[in-house]
Amino acid sequence: MDFFSLAITIVYVLLSISLLVSLIRVIIGPTLPDRVVALDLVAFVVISMIATYAISSGHPVYLDVAIVLALIAFLGTIAFARYVFQRAERERRSGHA
Repeated sequence: MDFFSLAITIVYVLLSISLLVSLIRVIIGPTLPDRVVALDLVAFVVISMIATYAISSGHPVYLDVAIVLALIAFLGTIAFARYVFQRAERERRSGHA
């Protein structure tokens, strides 16, 4: 096993651990903002895995997939942030905050 293969294996292991911890946070996150941040982290880890695969396989076409996924994750985060903000505004106006 050469250095490149060892480095790729280590990266996959570390990303897999990060993915597992992030998914646990998505499932048991106490609040909606915690879950949104954890879901954003899951998307980032998956993007990193796709980029690592593109580098290790020598097929840069997978980077296009990673870019599209990053765009979708960004738009999803914006939508969740807008939802959380609007919910907080409704609670503030109704006097429950």
